[in-house]
Amino acid sequence: MTNEQIVTVPPMDEYNQQLVGYVHPPDWVNPTPADLYDLVVIGAGTAGLVVAAGAAGLDVGLKVALIEKHLMGGDCLNVGCVPSKCVIRSSRVVADMQDAEPFGIRRPEKIEVDFPAVMQRMRKLRAGISHHDSVERFNNLGIDVFLGKGSFVGNNSIEVAGKTLKYKKAVIATGARAVRPPVEGIEQAGFLTNETVFNLTERPDRLAVIGGGPIGCELAQAFHRLGSEVVLFHRGEHILNKEDADAAEIVQQQFLREGIRIVFNSKLHLVERNHEGKVIYFSGNGTEGAIVVDDILVGAGRAPNVEGLNLEAVGVKYDKRGVKVNDYLQTDNPQIYAAGDICMKWQFTHAADAAARIVIKNTLFSPFGFGRYKLSSLVMPWVTYTDPEIAHVGLYEHEAHTQGIEIDTIKILMSSVDRAIADGEEEGFVKIHHKQGSDQILGATIVARHAGEMISEVSTAIVNKVGLSKLSSVIHPYPTQAEGIKKAADAYRRTLLTPNTKKFLGLLTKFS
Repeated sequence: MTNEQIVTVPPMDEYNQQLVGYVHPPDWVNPTPADLYDLVVIGAGTAGLVVAAGAAGLDVGLKVALIEKHLMGGDCLNVGCVPSKCVIRSSRVVADMQDAEPFGIRRPEKIEVDFPAVMQRMRKLRAGISHHDSVERFNNLGIDVFLGKGSFVGNNSIEVAGKTLKYKKAVIATGARAVRPPVEGIEQAGFLTNETVFNLTERPDRLAVIGGGPIGCELAQAFHRLGSEVVLFHRGEHILNKEDADAAEIVQQQFLREGIRIVFNSKLHLVERNHEGKVIYFSGNGTEGAIVVDDILVGAGRAPNVEGLNLEAVGVKYDKRGVKVNDYLQTDNPQIYAAGDICMKWQFTHAADAAARIVIKNTLFSPFGFGRYKLSSLVMPWVTYTDPEIAHVGLYEHEAHTQGIEIDTIKILMSSVDRAIADGEEEGFVKIHHKQGSDQILGATIVARHAGEMISEVSTAIVNKVGLSKLSSVIHPYPTQAEGIKKAADAYRRTLLTPNTKKFLGLLTKFS
């Protein structure tokens, strides 16, 4: 066996054993390297998997190698999108039960959350999905999979588990990890990140969450609904401060209604253990305080995984934000590209997927640089999976102003959408920015329980240059919450009814 390490994922029950058996099988023997690879990919997260599978799946005889030191599938499968959404789904069941009475359903006197069962369900579903990212599947695609730590050893050579791989082109897709906060005593007291929180089998009764960004907010709400007493520490004056302010305010008010305590403008001074738990000494809004919790979840920032790659040996520049690339995702070494969290500001699974497709084209099918794709050409939507969700695509209002673009904004409240009223989900809106004097859509934010399911219509419109006028003519099934988008498009059409237009239409009626 040539694996450098045996990987475990606590707890090693039947589901995590199944997971590891797929994404880092302990009995895997690394293959004998080919004489020369067309492409070697370091990192088997979303970006690396898509690059490797996309290149090999073209069936044009390319020789591809894929290196992974930990778990195939990366953050998304193992410690990100998949487990978090499973846990969030369970927490929404609790919220629905708590809010049942307005729907004519008697709320149970006591809602019992079986937290171990919630986490077991997550592990079961994650294991069931994991075969898509398995060593076996990628091996069957004709890819040479090497488990171990890859490191550049010179031009066109990478070493992994004592073997040397020669390549024509290489791709760095090693991703990023949770940042360890510089708080005195926190290392000794112990803390969780997204990389360890899904290993829990018992619910922390008192949980501190550090960071009011998307990860912190999603998990703070989920754990609170599942029965934890949650305090959220945020260094800003408002949670989700990078989002549309109106959207963030709706989520913030929802948190406060649910009973999540939020400490704004917070600074953590010290963490220490005593017989009661973990004591956090903090300041916020000009006051000092201390709170005792059972666990601390850190969701504040990410750091790129550049260590141990020996990038200096191949002239690849990097800094604290990651590997430096141009708009074609090419590093300073023209034979080496990068994709995903290691080099991009968009740290989403779908962003890594899109970037990987650019890399395939630019590394393998752009001779002499002709026909290369650009990262900046992408229209990137994203979703924060709180309840309600916030979905966004394109420009924010402040970004348009910074770029000197004059815009008009249409805002449709979900309280005016019949299906949202029927669903009891009236808190939210559809906000669309369009170029002043034009129906060209420049950006949109949607706040709704399933905003993530709605935003793709607007993304499609932007990509295909479908303006609000055409969007207004698209028939939307009634009743759906997506009707909010049509209402926004109809609102734009009504702005075209100027006094002169109305006179002309009146004239037409006389001859019709």
